[in-house]
Amino acid sequence: MDETCERAGTFLQSILEKSGFALEVSAEQTPDRCLLNLDGRDAELLQAEGGELLEALQHLVNQAFGRSLPAGQRIVCDVHGFRATRETELRAMALHAAAQVRATGTVFTFGSMTAQERRVIHVTLAESDDLQTESVGEGAARKLRVGLKKSNA
Repeated sequence: MDETCERAGTFLQSILEKSGFALEVSAEQTPDRCLLNLDGRDAELLQAEGGELLEALQHLVNQAFGRSLPAGQRIVCDVHGFRATRETELRAMALHAAAQVRATGTVFTFGSMTAQERRVIHVTLAESDDLQTESVGEGAARKLRVGLKKSNA
């Protein structure tokens, strides 16, 4: 396992212990990321509010160790498969929004989303010849808009 990934896991474990959380961190290196899986009695707390706390912990660990990873790699924190489940939900939401935009011709705007969530929507709809996606707003209030592509005719 990459030394940076191991150090990131140890760092996160110390934050959780000092914060009083009953959680254990296990680090797993894959070709494109360092996955820090969290498990324990307080796991549900990380999933509350759409995974806000999980996202904050991931941000903190990436700020501390992200630049030490090889190019193209990222640090991802997850708990009980939350990220995979959320990604599946986001893909379904993207397809629903696409169908609605195609049926009505009106723009669909998602509520505030993290950069990672917006990216899932962008990537899901990127191959659509008739749709465009656009992030709008600033900071935590940044949203994603899906609309029909303007024709050049």
